Amino acid sequence: MSLFDVIFYLFAAFTLASAALMVVSKNIVHSAVGLLFSFFGVAGIYVLLAADFLAVVQVLVYVGGILILLLFGVMLTQRITSVDMRTGTLQLVPAILAVAGIFVILFRVIRTTSWNIVPEAEAQFIPTAEKIGYLLMTDFLIPFEIVSVLLLAALIGAAFIARKGT
Repeated sequence: MSLFDVIFYLFAAFTLASAALMVVSKNIVHSAVGLLFSFFGVAGIYVLLAADFLAVVQVLVYVGGILILLLFGVMLTQRITSVDMRTGTLQLVPAILAVAGIFVILFRVIRTTSWNIVPEAEAQFIPTAEKIGYLLMTDFLIPFEIVSVLLLAALIGAAFIARKGT
């Protein structure tokens, strides 16, 4: 096992542990911290996979945007110390059956797929941001602009709905 494999398994274990903390925690602030570390673990895995652009987007969008927005929402609510997340029903047996079924399906897919493994001598880091930027400004310029106008319309609509409620 190479050093790369060890680092990958450490990032994967860190991501899974923080995701588990996020799911099982009854305190919403602890769940948000688990989500933060889970996002950082996924960004680390992206770096190991030589997907530099995805790693930066993961940190900027998810950690820098969504999680901070969630934390501000939590911090601005009243009685933050008594916020506990609880469900009215606990359906543990169906959840365990569903997770076990998905695990069996994924395990069989992983075992039966013939993976294309690149030898370590041929593997090299090739930055992806330049290629993505080139494609966005040439081949995919029209779809990129359409999506930007659609997001602008959604933002204006959300502001209109929020303003109308006050």
